[in-house]
Amino acid sequence: MNETSDFEALLKEFEQTHAPAKKPAKIGDKVRGTVVSIAGETIFVDLGGKTEGTLEAAGLRDAEGNLSLQVGDPVEAMVTGRDEATGNLLLGTQHGRHLHGAAELERAVENQLPVEGLVTGVTKGGVEVQIAGQRAFCPASQVDLRFIEDLSALVGQRLSFRITKYEGGRHVNLVVSRRALLEEEQQAKAAEVRSRLEVGAVLTGTVSSLQDYGAFIDLGGVEGMVHVSELAFGRVKHPSEVLRVGQPVEVAVLRIERTDNPKRPEKIALSIRALAPDPWRDAAERYPAGCRVQGTVTRIQPFGAFVEIEPGLEGLIHVSELGAGRRVTHPQEVLSPGQAVEASVVGVDVDKRRIALSLAAERLAEAETPTKTAADYGKPREGLGTFGDLLRETLRKKP
Repeated sequence: MNETSDFEALLKEFEQTHAPAKKPAKIGDKVRGTVVSIAGETIFVDLGGKTEGTLEAAGLRDAEGNLSLQVGDPVEAMVTGRDEATGNLLLGTQHGRHLHGAAELERAVENQLPVEGLVTGVTKGGVEVQIAGQRAFCPASQVDLRFIEDLSALVGQRLSFRITKYEGGRHVNLVVSRRALLEEEQQAKAAEVRSRLEVGAVLTGTVSSLQDYGAFIDLGGVEGMVHVSELAFGRVKHPSEVLRVGQPVEVAVLRIERTDNPKRPEKIALSIRALAPDPWRDAAERYPAGCRVQGTVTRIQPFGAFVEIEPGLEGLIHVSELGAGRRVTHPQEVLSPGQAVEASVVGVDVDKRRIALSLAAERLAEAETPTKTAADYGKPREGLGTFGDLLRETLRKKP
């Protein structure tokens, strides 16, 4: 053995001998470990430092009964107690845990631990939940962060709850809240989001609600709003034209304004449009002067008509460019909102974001000139007769 390997062995021995004592985990702490063995319905987890914990397999099976963990998999769990016989820590998953008996219910209440329950039915004012063989009641206001109109949709689901009221005895009185756990998760997410919250930051979120003036976006415990003008480069009358509730979106932070409201300490202005390609960037190259474009009249003003030639790109046909040679006093004499038109590009000013258009004279003249057939050209005009008739009439009138 050379000097280098001798030194490494001594260093490792020193670190193991003099390593700082790890604080023992207590009830309510979250711990991480590795699955070392599975025996029947018990999963053994190595938590490091000669500490071992056990998980119940029943709470980690899917609908078909398949176990979601295997030996060697990492696992994160919460300490829910200690087995006095073996000294092993009793663990529960992040989504709650199975309890057995009143003693464990009391311990869950005492340590404010989450518990898992099965929603079995809807009752007046809330839902019934089965927890550790006991019937519990969850008020409708405590089922979720937002009001759920149809509580029957929750029946049959296993959810996590916090026990808010426990009265033991012959008839156990058990009241639980799911909202309390969701609020804690929301606060943890909000703290993480606020650490990244700054003007210019790009975040992902979910559309939580739509209003006439904009869309509210849940960023993860923190809510911001995209004004209707910031939804897209094109004209949007209502957010429902481009978004739906529950849709995931990517947004840019425009402004952050602090408030005195503890429930919503900041107003966050967001934008979806800021992340989209700007159609004005190469508009001059795509629409050179003289080219023809198809568009739709969006609005009429006394001085001209605005025409959208693509989303976010609007041009103006000045009233002087509407007549194709004849005088037009108001654009509504020629055009109306929603009408499809063909126009010629007069010029593009990218800096001022303006496109000057002229109504295609050919299309307008074509629409105004009545269509003639070959029969129209061969038909003599009424009242004139032949040349001979005209000559005889002239001689007759002379004295």
